[in-house]
Amino acid sequence: MKGLKDILQGISYRGQIDNEKSYGQLIFDSREAGPESIFFAIPGSVVDGHQFRKQVVEAGCEVIVCEHEDPSLNVTQIVVDSSSEALALAAANFYDHPSKKLKLVGTTGTNGKTTISTLLFTMFRNLGYQCGLLSTVVNRINEEEIHATHTTPDPVSLNKLLAQMLNAGCTHCFMEVSSHAIQQHRVSGLHFVGGVFTNITHDHLDYHGTFANYIKAKKAFFDHLSPDSFALTNRDDKNGEVMLQNTRAEKYSYALKSTADFRAKVLENQFSGLVLSIDQQEIWTRLIGDFNAYNLLAVYGVARLLGEDKIEVLTQISQLQSVDGRFEFFNSDSGITAIVDYAHTPDALQNVLKTISNIRSKNEQVITVVGCGGDRDKSKRPKMAAISCDYSDQVILTSDNPRSEDPNVIINEMQEGVTPENFRKVLSITDRSQAIKTACSLAHTGDIILVAGKGHENYQEIKGVKHHFDDLEELKKIFQLLQK
Repeated sequence: MKGLKDILQGISYRGQIDNEKSYGQLIFDSREAGPESIFFAIPGSVVDGHQFRKQVVEAGCEVIVCEHEDPSLNVTQIVVDSSSEALALAAANFYDHPSKKLKLVGTTGTNGKTTISTLLFTMFRNLGYQCGLLSTVVNRINEEEIHATHTTPDPVSLNKLLAQMLNAGCTHCFMEVSSHAIQQHRVSGLHFVGGVFTNITHDHLDYHGTFANYIKAKKAFFDHLSPDSFALTNRDDKNGEVMLQNTRAEKYSYALKSTADFRAKVLENQFSGLVLSIDQQEIWTRLIGDFNAYNLLAVYGVARLLGEDKIEVLTQISQLQSVDGRFEFFNSDSGITAIVDYAHTPDALQNVLKTISNIRSKNEQVITVVGCGGDRDKSKRPKMAAISCDYSDQVILTSDNPRSEDPNVIINEMQEGVTPENFRKVLSITDRSQAIKTACSLAHTGDIILVAGKGHENYQEIKGVKHHFDDLEELKKIFQLLQK
């Protein structure tokens, strides 16, 4: 419970407040309203929270934070320029700024956020630290798992989780920072000891509208870092330096191809793992592909910037394992290699297929099963199909998470990226299970199957309903049936 003045500290607002009464809940969902709650009316892309003000008043709510006043309501109305930003700042105040008492590191970029954050969490746990993790796959407080619903939680849930981490004795937290979260002010009011930029490629244009807006959202994260934090960027990405242009943080870089503070070279790349030279030290790792070399180098850079010993960090890196649904593979009894990867952007898919191409002997087939999500950026659909054709011997276009869209329409839009010379190698099978089964049936000993797009997800969302579906589970089940 906190007084209104304390909750609104540091927020510019208009309106008279009574600090005598305490409040125990900050809400932006009208269904949670009650006498002890403060309702933040947030304009959304689909629904505007301002239209629910009468309902929250009827439920007993006496304070509303909004962007424009409703004179018909006889309650305290606090008018702010941005109610979403006000919510984030208020949430940090409400939970006594837990991020200032943790070493909080945020990773942003199109690809690699989950892998870097999860590997950092695992490494620092192995180094003996109490740690938290906020990721697309799962949130963790030490060994406790908490279901993740968004890449970056809403600001109230986020600050609550950080406070719980503190109470559990955590000293570090590693989190993904999505472009949506930056633009929606979910991370406003947080203090980061460091920020990491991975890369920026084609994604989320359905939300941001233009690529320039997408870059601007990512850059805003670094613009708001404090002078006592670090900003670590991928110098091999053409937008890496852009991220650092206005940051007040200490600037550092990592790269495989360019001059940088932290450098690595790929010496070997096989299904058994990577052999890397990191800062002149040769190590073997269990992860695969150049994209993971970047991820591991970012992990190394963060650990060193947090004061960890070089040799100890490299030792830990050699023991790290792949994150669920990120280039996760197994070999069937018939000698077929099956790979599941979360690649759902053109760049991520190309990275995975390039890795396979570099490892393969050329005497085997590469069979790719790929779809695109519904209600998301449509412009990447033909690109995903084109990339699949460029690097595969057989391609099966199928459903991903169609959500509210017709999966056949999505597949048709993907087919626009298939050139005439590639028609013969492409099949379209709407049912994802049948598509995977077909890929397994087409494969022979030594062949490689990639099932891309869903990775760690254990569901398929169709018309608003989530049905259980796990790509890795499906592959193993089908191979077992084929062996009989």
